[in-house]
Amino acid sequence: MKKPVLLFASAVMVAFTACNSSNGESREETAQIKVTIAHALDTVEVPVNPQRVVALDYSALENLDLIDAKIVGIPKSGLPKYLSKYRDDAAIADVGNLVEVNMEKINELNPDLILLGGRLQDSYTDMSGIAATIIPVWDTKDQLGALEKNLRNLAEIFNKQAEFDSALADIKTKASAVKEKASMSEAKALVVLHNKGRFSAYGSGSRFGLIHDILGVKEAAKGLETHLHGTTASNEFILQTNPDILFIVDRSAAVGDTPLDKREVENKLIQQTNAYKNGKIIYLDPEAWYLSGGGIASMNVMIDEVAKAL
Repeated sequence: MKKPVLLFASAVMVAFTACNSSNGESREETAQIKVTIAHALDTVEVPVNPQRVVALDYSALENLDLIDAKIVGIPKSGLPKYLSKYRDDAAIADVGNLVEVNMEKINELNPDLILLGGRLQDSYTDMSGIAATIIPVWDTKDQLGALEKNLRNLAEIFNKQAEFDSALADIKTKASAVKEKASMSEAKALVVLHNKGRFSAYGSGSRFGLIHDILGVKEAAKGLETHLHGTTASNEFILQTNPDILFIVDRSAAVGDTPLDKREVENKLIQQTNAYKNGKIIYLDPEAWYLSGGGIASMNVMIDEVAKAL
């Protein structure tokens, strides 16, 4: 009478083992679900809901912050103050800065997704050998559209459509309100970047073109260069342009060099401009405008600063 019992026990064990095997395969299959993401350099298969993310772009980190993504590594050198919680988190590795990272350390982190900034795109081949790697969209002619594409990609990867849709809707609403305010103003603006005592001017279609292209602020100077280095701008050029609002982005401060001296900037020539006379020389947040600029947090800062200046 013992044999049937043994046979029954064996049958239960086989069934239990088969069930466990089936569940294990199911979990493995779930873990292997991937989505296809196209970016500037490639089309790549990315695991859904990655658990170990290396973010080498501050705009991407801002967007990932919305959903509390599991970040294991970032460039902590030069990290904007509004992202300081990531610098202070000992569980998140410091992998360098925005232009030079420690590839070995990134490899040791065993990431399943790497978000690569434009300043590092030459390292794409090496990075993609470590993990699925994507480069966020950056389009100076349509920065809001670029943000939307980036959020759409992240929503697909992390299955967080509602969260990203809500954040994007808020940004669009805020931008529309500022654009309407700008349309009722005759004020013309000039944007300049300060770097070690020198200035470059930027207009529509440039890295700082959001002011004109999305927020509708009128340009004080037309036909400026749209490449990253802008158009060389002397004090005489600024006076001749005579903007009603002068926006200044201090690159030197953003990268840790000696910040500009307002007394030198607001010299006798600049004091003759409408911007100076109107109290409209606006020193913008250099971290948001120069180090990042394409994420939810920085774009909120940028829009708010322009709105306040109008």
